[in-house]
Amino acid sequence: MTRKVLVVGGGIGGQSVAIALQKKGYTTEIVELQKVFNVYGVGIIQQANALRALDAIGVADETIRCGYPYGKVKLCIPTGQQIGEAGTPPIGRFPSHNGISRRMLHDVLYTEAQRTGVIYRMGLTVDAIDNRTDGVEVTFTDGTTGSYDFLIAADGINSKVRTMVFGEQKPDYVGLSVWRYAFPRPQALDTGYIYFGRQSKIGIIPMTAETCYIFVNSAEGPDPHVPADQLTDKLRGYMKAFPIPMIQALAEQVTEAALVNYRPLETLKLSAPWYKNRVIVIGDAAHATIPQLGSGAALAIEDAVVLAEELQTAPTIEEAFAGFMARRLQRCQMVVEASETLGKWEVLEYSGQPLPEGANMGALMGKTTMALTAPI
Repeated sequence: MTRKVLVVGGGIGGQSVAIALQKKGYTTEIVELQKVFNVYGVGIIQQANALRALDAIGVADETIRCGYPYGKVKLCIPTGQQIGEAGTPPIGRFPSHNGISRRMLHDVLYTEAQRTGVIYRMGLTVDAIDNRTDGVEVTFTDGTTGSYDFLIAADGINSKVRTMVFGEQKPDYVGLSVWRYAFPRPQALDTGYIYFGRQSKIGIIPMTAETCYIFVNSAEGPDPHVPADQLTDKLRGYMKAFPIPMIQALAEQVTEAALVNYRPLETLKLSAPWYKNRVIVIGDAAHATIPQLGSGAALAIEDAVVLAEELQTAPTIEEAFAGFMARRLQRCQMVVEASETLGKWEVLEYSGQPLPEGANMGALMGKTTMALTAPI
């Protein structure tokens, strides 16, 4: 008997798990609150472990074709001297990194999902869930209903499903914000770069042979709101603090507030287990991290691959969910906690306070990214 699955959320994790399950013989349906895919984001860094997971669902090669593969990221001081490098080593045929626009990644996943027969229902989400031990009955926001063998919540850090099943859990603001902006790619950009300043850090990441994006990490204080009419001036100000010719040239191109992608950074850790009866939570809905290690999307894709594998091999859905937790909990906690530690150290640095004795950002980044090369 073909099992019927509901995935709530059509982001990276939701589409990845829908593809994985559809290819294993499940009938998979995605409900997505947005009426059309209007992806909020600029670029994304895919390390080798993310590409390995994408390969498991059959889209790694297309993702690399649509993006730009590059080696380890060069870590530099504000004047440009390199002090180290970061990123996973290559895994098999996959490079250390692939830069890609977030919209392009969504499009690659959407195309594969459509090809495999995933059903999309746009412009609605769940309104009520009857979560039993033998199945899930769902009422949607348009008044329709559906019956499913199980439900996968991939609806992000502010997950409605998580609240309905586990109660309200608010994300934690970490005191940092990230700014992103896309540019034509400078000819001199040969790989990814991160420059560490006293009050911010800036990264330059290739997305294709013709495009790149920058990210700026800053501490905006207890109230991180920035009015729209101040976005371009503030972003240019952060960029101007780095006397790198490439950055200075890019700063002059920051002219449109609507193109500034600004977001305060939050984390969320759902207590184990991330499932109850026939509802399971994955991705940012279970373990939202900050982008200090560039691994948030990678963890969601890995969740999708592991969950599909466990559902394929375990005798029961309950045992599959338990097997998923056994394989994912420690790995996800490692990334979230290392990212939080890096974020705390950055808040201290940006405010002029000393770091704890023994704090070494490069070492922590290297140790964690190396650990991500281990099999999932």
